[in-house]
Amino acid sequence: MAAVTNGRVLFNSVPTELPEPGKTTVYDTTQTIDLENAPLNGGFLVKTLDLSIDPYMRGRMRGADVKSYVPPFQIGQPLVSHGVGVVLRSENSNVKAGDHVYGMLAHANYTIQKDLSMLQVFENPNNLSWSTFLGVLGMPGKTAFMAWKEYSSAKKGETVFVSTGAGPVGSLVIQLAKIDGLKVIGSAGSDDKVQFMKDIGADVAFNYKTTNIKEVLQKEGPIDIYWDNVGGETLDAALENANLGARFIECGMISGYNSGGAITKSLFHVVSKSISMFGFIVSRLEPKWSKDFFATIPALVAAGEIKHREDVYKGLDKVGDGLLAVQKGTNKAKLIIHVADN
Repeated sequence: MAAVTNGRVLFNSVPTELPEPGKTTVYDTTQTIDLENAPLNGGFLVKTLDLSIDPYMRGRMRGADVKSYVPPFQIGQPLVSHGVGVVLRSENSNVKAGDHVYGMLAHANYTIQKDLSMLQVFENPNNLSWSTFLGVLGMPGKTAFMAWKEYSSAKKGETVFVSTGAGPVGSLVIQLAKIDGLKVIGSAGSDDKVQFMKDIGADVAFNYKTTNIKEVLQKEGPIDIYWDNVGGETLDAALENANLGARFIECGMISGYNSGGAITKSLFHVVSKSISMFGFIVSRLEPKWSKDFFATIPALVAAGEIKHREDVYKGLDKVGDGLLAVQKGTNKAKLIIHVADN
């Protein structure tokens, strides 16, 4: 078989603000691969099907000298994110052709994997779309479920405020909170997202771009739990309207990802209101909560009892556009790059 183009999305330059398609990342088509004869050297060949675009990826777009909990992308090398692929050929006894794998995949049409250190073979007994395993059944879903179980100490009748409540993490938090009997306040950045929050059970849903956050929380609070995806002014508003003994679950602070950090002015309320703040990385919670997650959430998703949405961009060349959309908040739902059909 003749060699085919192996498209890749390369990290090209460190952005100072928002990542720019064609500058921060470039779509490269100079590499080819012979799918039948490329040496595997004991590994296996994976065809990429779907890739996940997530807010945390902005933090990997940095210089190699800046330390963080996750390594930076390498200039001139493909981006890496959670993905789903299908095995085309294998010389690894733990993997066979036709298997589907989930885990960290390079942004390329095809990759040769040495082993399963960053991937796992998985089944799809409910015949869900493969992209589902990048959203509500993937890292975002695990983030919501595991941190909620670990840190919320939720009690029926309490009030929770969820920022970015229409996103893949926040939307599952809203539904978990309703299952636990809480009053839910959710914020998002468009009227369509506000409607989605209402559709999944939020008692109060508002557009933070057109509505004063503090006024909503003053009216509907005080809040006992705050799920923070935003930081900055939204975190300030939550601190000012928190109940005594509130729990703040710090999942992300996207308001400062492209500006060097967003200022928070109200942290003294942590002292005055005896607020507990929990920061976390989901991989550190997986050993404790993975079994419960897979015993609970997939069946609810398959039955339609847990609702979720996707915003699908078709083609590996759309990665740059997807990255920008997620950072600006213009994506409509969980952003998926559909690279190829099975």
